[in-house]
Amino acid sequence: MRKEFASTAVMKKIMADYFYELNGAAGTASAKIAWCTSVGPAELLRALGFLVYFPENHGALLGATRTAQDYIPLANAAGYSPEICSYLTSDVGACIKGETPLSRAYPGIERPPRPDVLVFNTNQCRDVQDWFAWYSRKLKIPLLGIYTHRGIKEVAGAHIDSVAAQLLSLIPELERISGNKFNLDRLKETVGLSLECSRLWRKVLETAANVPSPFTFFDATVQMGPAVVLRGTTAAVDYYKALLAELRERTGLGVWAVDGERHRLYWDGMPIWGKLRDLSEFFADLKTCVAASTYCNSWIFEELNPADPFKSMAGAYTRLFIVRSDEKKEEYIADMVRKFAIDGIVFHDSKTCPNNTNSRYGMPERLHETLGIGTVTIFGDLNDLRCYSEEQSKTKLEAFIEQFGE
Repeated sequence: MRKEFASTAVMKKIMADYFYELNGAAGTASAKIAWCTSVGPAELLRALGFLVYFPENHGALLGATRTAQDYIPLANAAGYSPEICSYLTSDVGACIKGETPLSRAYPGIERPPRPDVLVFNTNQCRDVQDWFAWYSRKLKIPLLGIYTHRGIKEVAGAHIDSVAAQLLSLIPELERISGNKFNLDRLKETVGLSLECSRLWRKVLETAANVPSPFTFFDATVQMGPAVVLRGTTAAVDYYKALLAELRERTGLGVWAVDGERHRLYWDGMPIWGKLRDLSEFFADLKTCVAASTYCNSWIFEELNPADPFKSMAGAYTRLFIVRSDEKKEEYIADMVRKFAIDGIVFHDSKTCPNNTNSRYGMPERLHETLGIGTVTIFGDLNDLRCYSEEQSKTKLEAFIEQFGE
């Protein structure tokens, strides 16, 4: 059973404040609202005075509340394939139906906040561009974007310069929409807060390098909320200071996430949002700690530098795991396996998220050969539970863990 954190009550409060502020500002002159893809450029938007909303966070809520399947068919009927991102299809379908899990979590919120501008970054995938374009057409809202290089082995100066130039080019239109003049000092402050948040989030995740661990991948998927939606704010920094202190206290007291921990796994790929608690309890029953993941580390941007905000943002967005070549991804995972004393790797082949699925081109086999540890691939999806066979997956995982012995 997952052990709750005292800090979680604080997180729930700051997340509620975040959504209520967005809801209160929507349709008023008090602040403009920007929708942003989760990686960025949130820092630039905050520096220009926008309140920032992240549709991917809403997509994850649709998955976690197991309502995605109610909405995906509506997006399919509107012309969006069942094969593409189920964040996109569940979110678009929810908009078509006029429903949101936010209304159940936060009474008084009837819908996501209406945007004044939509800003995407393709470092994750092309789907975010198509997703935001749908809203741009429907709501007649300006659409702006950054096009990041993909499949990069070594990040070069030309890559950085290209993305930095694109960030700079957004400023005139964002000034017009926000009604605020760009202020470099404010951007530096925001980038500094994002950097501090990233460093704290890394330290939180790295408490799981302790054997046994006070923290799991499943805990991290819950605790990552502020790192995603409040990066660049003091609220996120203050929260992770408190959570880190609590985790260090647990480590000192010997309060472990998995009682009697015997095995340690690494999770690569997207979470299966609708099965997080179920899988957390399943692994705990097998005395197995999923100690680290690729996914939760995606919000560590330690390349950020307030002294050089544009180039450092460009570097942070371009050195993200999902943007890199398989060779660099394998080096990263190998480092994680060593750092977290991992016994085996679970690859999640997410049906509608090929960009964050790393098991389709021989990576598990190559890592098995180079690291000498076992790997297993389970098939599912981030949101669409119709793609996930619980019985087959658990049987496969049980057999995999049995190989480690007692």
